[in-house]
Amino acid sequence: MQISMPLPKYHRIYLVLKERLLEGIYNNGLPGEMEFSTEFEVSRVTIRKALGNLAAEGLIERTAGRGTRRLEAQGAPGKAAPGSAPPHLLDKLVDINRSTTVKVLEHGRQPATESVAAALQVEVGTAVLRVVRLRSTTDGPVSHIVAWLPSAVFPGLTKSKLERKPILTLMEEAGVEIATATQTISAKQADSVVARHLAVPVGTALLAVNRLVFDKNARPVQWLQGLYRPDRYEYEMSLSRADEADTTSVWISRELNARIQ
Repeated sequence: MQISMPLPKYHRIYLVLKERLLEGIYNNGLPGEMEFSTEFEVSRVTIRKALGNLAAEGLIERTAGRGTRRLEAQGAPGKAAPGSAPPHLLDKLVDINRSTTVKVLEHGRQPATESVAAALQVEVGTAVLRVVRLRSTTDGPVSHIVAWLPSAVFPGLTKSKLERKPILTLMEEAGVEIATATQTISAKQADSVVARHLAVPVGTALLAVNRLVFDKNARPVQWLQGLYRPDRYEYEMSLSRADEADTTSVWISRELNARIQ
């Protein structure tokens, strides 16, 4: 039996401080080690390890005699420049995939189960391609992704191709005109298999993404179920107010950014 272990204290503090930095809380300067030590009730050694992680990411600079200072952000990936039109979400996903490396864990054709057949709008038992990939950055694994695709649409989608290019790019090269996608985001605990691949304890809460991609004819061409480490991947949604006829104000989505941290 595997037991879920909590994250080390220094890593939890690192995640808190990183979020504060990205939110601009320390724009006017960071507190000293002793102040952090008192706030989090840990030793200065633990604080130094957390600050060391932030320095390694280029978020802060630590100089002997001068203390710690926040470094200016160099443009977070997935964010549009002020005044520019936001790129399409699918284009953003391709750009993110290009900035990571991928390992194909499984690749093969199999009969569609009821859930897969319903998603891809094919008959139960129809041969579909199932691909399991592990995507990583230099910091380590980011996501464990299972994708199903209609075999008839992608007869030449080999394992070697999948390790060189994103699936969306290979689709377009095969003549598929990708138009839209529907997506749901929730949370799921890591089982023993996913935990091993993502290097997290069993039971860790992961970001769960379920995405169905359609071509210009509204035909499903990919069903994806991805599990992402929340400390290395995030979604950012911009909302705007919309006034309905009953005078109730609601928030509606205008843009969705995917970002590797």
